[in-house]
Amino acid sequence: MQRSVVVHGVRTPVSPSLPRMVRVSQTFSSPGECDIGRELRRQFADPEILRRIPRNGKVAVAVGSRGVAKIREITRGVVQFLRDQGAQPFIVPAMGSHGGATAEGQLEVLESLGVTEAGVGAPIVSSMDVVELGRLTGGSAVYWDRRAYEAGAAVVIGRVKPHTAFRGRVESGLIKMAVIGVGKQRGAHALHAPGFGEFATRLLEAWDIVRAKAPLLFGVAVVEDAYDVPVEIAVVPAESFLDREPPMLERARNLMARLPIQDIDVLVVQEIGKNISGDGMDPNVTGRYPTPFACGGPVIRKIAVLDLTPETCGNANGIGLADFVPQRVLEKIDLEATYMNALTSTVTESVRLPLVMATDRDAVEAAVVAAPVPSPGLEKVVYVRNTLALGELAVSEAALPDLASHATPAGVAEPLVFSEDGVLVSPIQETAPASQMPPGDS
Repeated sequence: MQRSVVVHGVRTPVSPSLPRMVRVSQTFSSPGECDIGRELRRQFADPEILRRIPRNGKVAVAVGSRGVAKIREITRGVVQFLRDQGAQPFIVPAMGSHGGATAEGQLEVLESLGVTEAGVGAPIVSSMDVVELGRLTGGSAVYWDRRAYEAGAAVVIGRVKPHTAFRGRVESGLIKMAVIGVGKQRGAHALHAPGFGEFATRLLEAWDIVRAKAPLLFGVAVVEDAYDVPVEIAVVPAESFLDREPPMLERARNLMARLPIQDIDVLVVQEIGKNISGDGMDPNVTGRYPTPFACGGPVIRKIAVLDLTPETCGNANGIGLADFVPQRVLEKIDLEATYMNALTSTVTESVRLPLVMATDRDAVEAAVVAAPVPSPGLEKVVYVRNTLALGELAVSEAALPDLASHATPAGVAEPLVFSEDGVLVSPIQETAPASQMPPGDS
């Protein structure tokens, strides 16, 4: 007889004295937000771009699942340009296995980002059907979205930034979007299957095949600053991807947000999700990576994650990089979406279940209890809303002497406050978190 198993979060065996927290403001260097509309219009006027557009022909515009700032505005600008040149644009999801690796799920992901037919001015054609473009020397197949391929023309939109699982000449950006994103679940799995050890090399070999066989016209690359604001947008001909991406990647790396101290006993993360990072919370920020092929960032002894973003739709990839979660996180996890993401990437460590505690209070207390600290009261605790929203956070009093020069206390020390049912009341100002801002806003 089968029996259902219900997992209940447990209470912390002891209730430690939690440190008082101080709000901290971080000021990161930034060149300032670029004018997306003006830049797109200026660069689209380049004859080298104009000559590529098929008049009266269909053009697939590939849009991914990452939380790209102003993705709706950017996509709408691309669509309008194509229409102005007499083309017939349509949107295809370019997100590998995200959205549970289903056409319906990927459509829902785009809708959650504000990329709808009404929002961008073009129909969305979501399908997991692919065509094979060729094979790598190791035998891995390279696939492409069948609708994009059969349209005879395609454009990709992507943010250029450091990847969370490997290092290479190019990491996250137009090339990865064109190879992995447009390759759908089959393409993503085929390229990930051999692991991340030689992924950078494999990605470039696959790019050679896509460049030769796929009808890719150009890409729109975005670089964002530490405030999740687009500071550079570039319309790049397909044959120039490999030349243009590396300097943009280096710029993105230099502009990334970071935590104000590098040695942390406990990090409390209010929310994680695929719209925040491919790994839920960006390992480039936390220093916890799902593979041994990427490194950098702070040393953090224990991490408590308190919630999933609504936009992640239950995909809890990255939860395995945490140590403690409350019961409510467990209840929100969509195992099918989460496991499909992990199996496609072959990185299962990132979806292992942390210790499940009863409430937020229990998760935070357990993290403090488990962190190796010489004596109570000396815990260096940091609270963040998510790894995209680092302009304001909170740190414990013991961490104040270690603050970096770009971080400034913005309040007085106050105790952590929990509701009657153990939910943490945010210790920072309640402005809208990145995951809850209207799509297209920064």
